[in-house]
Amino acid sequence: MSIRNLQYLFAPQSVAVIGASNRPHSVGAAVMRNLLSGGFQGPIMPVNPRHRSVAGVLTYADVESLPVTPDLAVICTPARAVPQLVAALGARGTRAVVVLSAGLGDQRCDDGRDLEQAMLDAARPHVLRILGPNCLGLIVPSLGLNASFAHIGAEHGRVALLHQSGALCTALLDWARTNGIGFSHFVSLGDSADVDFGDLLDYLGGDPDAQAILMYVESIKHARKFMSAARAAARNKPVVVVKAGRVEEGARAAASHTGALAGSDEVYDAALRRAGMLRVFDTGEMFDAVETLSRSHGIEGERLAILTNGGGPGVIAIDALVLAGGVPAHLDSDTLAKLDALLPTTWSRGNPVDIIGDADGARYAAALQVLMDAPEIDAVLVMHAPTAVVDSVDAARRVAEVAAGRERTRTLLASWLGGESMQAPRRVLSDAGIPHYETPDNAVRAFMHLVRYRRNQQMLMETPASIPDTFEPVTASARYIVESALGAGRELLSEPEAKAVLAAYGIPVVETRIAKSPDDVARLAAQFAEPVAVKVLSESITHKSDVGGVVLDLDTPEKAREAAVQMDARIAQIRPDAELAGFTVQPMARRPGAYELIVGAMTDPIFGPALLFGEGGTAVEVISDRAIGLPPLNAKLARELVEGTRVSRRLGGYRDRPAVDLEAVYRTLMQVSQLVCDIPEIAELDINPLLADEHGVLALDARLRVVTASTSGAERLAIRPYPKELEERVVIGDETLLLRPIRPEDEPRHRAFLDSCDSRDIRFRFFGLVRSFSHSQLARFTQIDYDREMAFIATREKSGDDIETVGVVRAVADPDNERAEFAIIVGSRFKGRGLGRVLLEKMILYCRDRDTGELVGEVLAENAAMLGLAKQLGFESQHGSNGAVRVRLALREEVPVPA
Repeated sequence: MSIRNLQYLFAPQSVAVIGASNRPHSVGAAVMRNLLSGGFQGPIMPVNPRHRSVAGVLTYADVESLPVTPDLAVICTPARAVPQLVAALGARGTRAVVVLSAGLGDQRCDDGRDLEQAMLDAARPHVLRILGPNCLGLIVPSLGLNASFAHIGAEHGRVALLHQSGALCTALLDWARTNGIGFSHFVSLGDSADVDFGDLLDYLGGDPDAQAILMYVESIKHARKFMSAARAAARNKPVVVVKAGRVEEGARAAASHTGALAGSDEVYDAALRRAGMLRVFDTGEMFDAVETLSRSHGIEGERLAILTNGGGPGVIAIDALVLAGGVPAHLDSDTLAKLDALLPTTWSRGNPVDIIGDADGARYAAALQVLMDAPEIDAVLVMHAPTAVVDSVDAARRVAEVAAGRERTRTLLASWLGGESMQAPRRVLSDAGIPHYETPDNAVRAFMHLVRYRRNQQMLMETPASIPDTFEPVTASARYIVESALGAGRELLSEPEAKAVLAAYGIPVVETRIAKSPDDVARLAAQFAEPVAVKVLSESITHKSDVGGVVLDLDTPEKAREAAVQMDARIAQIRPDAELAGFTVQPMARRPGAYELIVGAMTDPIFGPALLFGEGGTAVEVISDRAIGLPPLNAKLARELVEGTRVSRRLGGYRDRPAVDLEAVYRTLMQVSQLVCDIPEIAELDINPLLADEHGVLALDARLRVVTASTSGAERLAIRPYPKELEERVVIGDETLLLRPIRPEDEPRHRAFLDSCDSRDIRFRFFGLVRSFSHSQLARFTQIDYDREMAFIATREKSGDDIETVGVVRAVADPDNERAEFAIIVGSRFKGRGLGRVLLEKMILYCRDRDTGELVGEVLAENAAMLGLAKQLGFESQHGSNGAVRVRLALREEVPVPA
């Protein structure tokens, strides 16, 4: 990922237009018109050898003739000229180019490269950044920069829009202009040959002019880069996404239920949730969502109360809320009593709070004050239907006064129903910063945007429980089985092989034995004390039950043998092409009342491994109850995955059915997650059914497809997993400490560690006295993106299983990995014992291994111990103007320049 030179794209001092033209309706003419009319203050230099001037501006014959080096160039020429022009611009010193030309991927150079690759090759030596090709261009209204061929410009605003469709871009500009919506940045990505969503999220995520980011996404190219940038941006500001291509036409052939069920759109959905972004489903909803998120200041909970002067709108709102999965607030007795004292006796005495059609502004204000103070309410939706006896403007004004007179501890939304006559009261609400909507449905949809956004943010911020220490996979055994199958030229593991892989990762499985013939079936059945199940064993048959390849409850060896004979004959008739390897025999698993679940994994072409959970059994495709998630999983994320299904509501128990051992279900999901992280050859995995009851889980059937891997397990994941290989033990004095990367579940120990540090240590670390750390701050410290940030902690074992943190070093790299900034703090017990040196040396080695350019830090001038350590380790020091010392260590070897 890289934001290098993007400042020249978004804040250029000069612009050249290559292919500028006077020809009406040409792209070159449109770009010149937009640049000249937009108010850009720097030089605008047209380049075209066939014109002396374009739009009245002196024109230059070629790049070499330009009087100054342009920061930004816009290329409007035919595709074949683009690589040569990029090379010339790079040599001249230009560092950003917008390529509007289309068709570069379809045409080839004489050496066989397509024009797009030739363009990238020409740009690479100069670190010249390219937006496009095949894009509409970009607009930065605050600079008057309209480097696009859009038919109109954009108004200035605080929202950045990133778009992959040029046609929709122009329609959105029209729509936004009509609705008074402005933009901080308006960017058309086109084919994203160089600058892509990941780069733009990194750049705009740190740009204060963009208070929110909107994205129209058709496809993602670099999943890990995108996820890393998206997670970083979503921590800073709302990121709202419309993902096109929701429906995949046609069924995809797959070797498992999981592969057939998990469509790419569901994986995108899982990725966007995991990144903390909000997905919406049309462009109008996208702008509504960002309006709501930017005005509401978030919500503390999900319980919504509805205040209305009409029963009908209230019922519509409640219906919409429940159908969308929202939670109506239940008014407690104290709140009811306060409302009874204020409202007419005919009020609804429940939620929605119907204060009757003649409610004036004073009644609205009094009722709203009660609801905003009620502890059982997290948000309030105020609705008003016009009547002849009430002043709608006064009602809006009184609601605004209540909102202005208190801190925003409750989220407030409004809906003033009606048409032209409601414009004035809506302006009152807008001026008060209260998000408002024309219909109850739209208002509830906006509230659910807040709910879903809160849930997604919690996936970034909540502290998960620890993975059980007893989970120790036998990875070598599982890998041996997989490699043996691949060595034999097989993609599909046999059922016993698949179960052996699962067992190596601690997943309970039914004992399964292989029989080559019906006589072998009888012999093996006799070895079990209970009835058996006989199944066909064949790589050619994906779903055994579809061809009568499963017979259950065979209580004698003779019945087992006969079942195998009939199965053989039946399959020979139904599937004469199938090659049978024999049969499997396994004891019947008696788990009365157990639920049949499915747990699986598949490989998405964009995001890599994805996990599936849902209701299983033979009708799994018909039931269609599943949720998709991305590995790696921890207990919290596994629970989120389970709770995303309908069957989860039954797993908690009801009537006389006991609750399922949900911890065992979560553990199974984490074990499957770890399996696909460890063994990259796994392409598809299917456990169906996984029986689950109060006693735990049991895998009855398993299917596993493997392929030769081209990358390691961790490299193919969209989210880098915990790097266990970086763990090491060190001896400090007479104690052995574990040095390892920090994990989300370290939050409680991290709080205790920081609380134990004296005020001087805290001031040295945070450059000020911090009395306490919030949950969100601690979550940010412990839930890191290992792809761009690292924190090593030192822990020691106390009595029993108690573990404490005694030191931490942290480094955060820029997106280009040119510079990482570090900070370090050591507990008072280990001061002066060498732990600080050990931690910092480990970080230096880690950054060198990642090819980071330099490690830098800010040290208070009075922190003599840290400055001394930095000097010993080779850091250079430079005093700053803020009373701090800047220390720097170059990590890359300097390459001597030839004389």
